[in-house]
Amino acid sequence: MKLSVLDQSTAVQGQPQTLAIQETLALARHCDSLGYHRYWVSEHHNSESIVGTAPEVLMAAIAATTPRIRVGSAGVMLPHYSALKVAEQFRVLEGIAPGRIDLGVGRAPGSDRLTALALNPHSNAADEFPQQVIELQAWTQGLSLPEGHPFRAINAHPMGPTSPELWILGSSDYGAQLAAHFGLPYAFAYFFSDGRGVDEALQLYRRNYRPSPRYPRPQATICVWALVADTEAEARRLLMTREHWRAGFEQGLRRPLVSPEEAAVFPYTLPERTVVEALRRKALAGTAEQIAPRLTELAQRLDLDELVIVTWTHDAAARHRSYELLAQAFGLAATAVSEP
Repeated sequence: MKLSVLDQSTAVQGQPQTLAIQETLALARHCDSLGYHRYWVSEHHNSESIVGTAPEVLMAAIAATTPRIRVGSAGVMLPHYSALKVAEQFRVLEGIAPGRIDLGVGRAPGSDRLTALALNPHSNAADEFPQQVIELQAWTQGLSLPEGHPFRAINAHPMGPTSPELWILGSSDYGAQLAAHFGLPYAFAYFFSDGRGVDEALQLYRRNYRPSPRYPRPQATICVWALVADTEAEARRLLMTREHWRAGFEQGLRRPLVSPEEAAVFPYTLPERTVVEALRRKALAGTAEQIAPRLTELAQRLDLDELVIVTWTHDAAARHRSYELLAQAFGLAATAVSEP
């Protein structure tokens, strides 16, 4: 089975947010050397915890400093932007790393309502998402738009022999049906809802899939939150950082990550404690011997040959170690990667 990575560029309390960007670049090189298949970066805005606001910029740096791994967005929140401009950005990225670029797009704002309005004052932008996907398919692959389309004479440059893979991202039936309709790969954000709705979404996607020239068969994956350490006790200690964040998230807070030690003494209210205990029961956190079989079982149940793993830790070294232990457990082929 292939393993891939979603990196959300999480900020740590007391440290400059720019360090999260530097850590994204370092982790990408590490995961490239470990044999991971893809490295995807997310787009969020006006958040104190997730500070990767421009995936296309991050991707350029990652693509230029890694030799092998596929590099992608998970995703570009398309309603904020012109489809042509996104197509041009990803055509440039394809020029930087030919045959290694994934363009994952989503309809969600990745922010609050006011921030979404500031990014694009056109209030009905999300309604145009299907039309934008049509335009992206054409412009990223160098194909013609439908007869009568007002932008049919426009091409996205630079052109070349390869083109980005276009993915639809989602956490509901909408994205699954759209991906099926257009014959595109689909990635379900399993970690958004702790897996709720995944069976229905994948069934809808596969049942309604309309083959396309580039993707004659459905291609699906899910993104799962998982944390691996050398001991179960250490994994559970590291998990306390995410528990603290999740308790705040449920109240609409987007706080930087705190250390496990600070989380351990935080005075949780009863409702917050309920959130923490629920996460602790369900979290994929433990040793590689504990977590790898659970991930394999999940992939087999959903008939997947690839999983995308997202991991948060307060300490960057612990996150590097988590991906390293998972790579070893799944027998990924490590390669030597020189520092840029």
